[in-house]
Formats: sequence, C-alpha cells, structure tokens
Amino acid sequence: MRWTPGGVSDNIEDRRGSSGGFGGGGARLGLGGLLVLGVLSLIFKTNFFSLLGVGGGGMADVSQPGMTQSRPLNDPAEQREVQFVSFVLDDAQNTWKQVLPKYGAQYRDAKLVLFRDVVQPGCGTAESATGPFYCPADQKVYIDLGFYDELKQRYGASGDFAQAYVLTHEIGHHVQNLLGLDSKVRQLQRARPDLANQLSVRLELQADCLAGVWGHSTDQRNILEAGDVEKAMTAASAIGDDRLQRMAGRGVNPDSFTHGSSADRVKWFQTGFTSGDVAACNTFGQ
Repeated sequence: MRWTPGGVSDNIEDRRGSSGGFGGGGARLGLGGLLVLGVLSLIFKTNFFSLLGVGGGGMADVSQPGMTQSRPLNDPAEQREVQFVSFVLDDAQNTWKQVLPKYGAQYRDAKLVLFRDVVQPGCGTAESATGPFYCPADQKVYIDLGFYDELKQRYGASGDFAQAYVLTHEIGHHVQNLLGLDSKVRQLQRARPDLANQLSVRLELQADCLAGVWGHSTDQRNILEAGDVEKAMTAASAIGDDRLQRMAGRGVNPDSFTHGSSADRVKWFQTGFTSGDVAACNTFGQ
C-alpha cells in the first residue's frame, strides 16, 4: 500500500504497558486460569474462552500450542506498525463516514485498543491468543500487534494489505453494530441456538465483505500496489476455519465453523472489493 509513516491516530488507545490482570464485566481470571481454559479448549475442541463473555466479532481463534511469544512492552520495533494501523484506521473510518449515510446510518468512530497479552474490554475478558476482535459494548477494536507476526510466520500471510484486511474486518463489525445487524444476529442466536454457529459464520463473512468494500475505495484512490489484493486474499484464506482445524490436527467439521471456510472468506472479500457496495454483502440472503 502507498502510505506515509506519520503520527498516531487520535482514535488509538495504547494499553501495551498496562498490567495483565483480568476483571470487570466478565469473570475474573489470572494467567493460571487462562492456561487451564487453553488446555481444556484443546482437549475438548471447544472455545472455552467464549465463556468469559467476550462479545462481538473476532478475526479468528488462533490459539495453538507453541504460539510466538509477544514482544517486550512498548517495543520500539512496533512503532512502524502503530503508525500503519493508525493510517488504516483513519482511512477506513473516513471512508465509512462517506459510505454509510447512503445506507441510512451515520458513522461514529470506533477506538482501536493496542494491548499486550491480556486485556479487559467492555464485553468481559480476552487474551491475545483469541486474535483481534471487536467489542460492541464499548465500540472498540482490540489487537495485540504480535498477531501480525503470527499471521506472517505461522500462516504465511504477509504484507501491509494483509494487515489492513485484518483491521478493516474488525471495523466491518463496527459497521454491522451501527446498522443494528449485530444485535439482531445475537438475538436470533439466543432464540435459535441450533443456528448459532451458522449465524456466526454469516456475520463474519459479511465483515470480510465490508473489509472488501473499504478495499474497493483504496483501489479507486490508487493507493494499492501490485500484489496487495492477493496478499489480503492470502490472509483471508489462511485463517479460514477449515485450514485452522487442519493445522490443529483435527478433521474439518463445518458444523463447528464460526468464521467460515477459506474459500468463503476469500469469496466474500472479493465480493466487497469488486462491487464496493454494502448491499452486495448480504451473506444472510444466501
């Protein structure tokens, strides 16, 4: 992507130097408790972290044995990434301020929280292995920048636009929240628990499509470079549920998907990127 390193967005909250304890809106757990949940999640093939109350959409649950340890607190090597996510955050939100009124809603800025290892969002509790996520309760996106190392080293998805896709997927969840789609889906999930996973997949695929809508605007403004779109699609494919299940040594089980297959994630990002139209992102109508 063509961008110029500069300052830090006013919409960024840097909590990388905060203490690592959990508390607040969800259950209180220390690191020992989190390790127990991690082991149980692997043994029973169930995301027990969801019991802690983290709401909103996430990129993917990428917790696996041997994950790369996060960088030291306030690592100067992260400064370029901080400036890059600042650029993407401001660019995406300025784009949605122009686009969303066409669909009957006004855009309000989300905050982006940078954290290290563990964080306390308004939805409950979370740790970095969960991956980037959006919390509708406080309208904030949360990311441990170490996720980008995982994306590149473990999943083979590198490049600025791959990183931008991750962030704008989460901004897509903020758009869903502003449109009232998120609350409708959560309500339907409670009424139809048998459809909970299927509805989660459709919500996540729609966020992929909305990330593509933003990508369309960057293409129109000629800030993309050769290979950028392919890098974003590589990232989308890398964190499809089927690929993550295979990497964890499990058989592919579509009934347990929460984010969608690699092929579907690529398809819906392409749909948004090609059309630039929010109306084309109706994943619930198919």
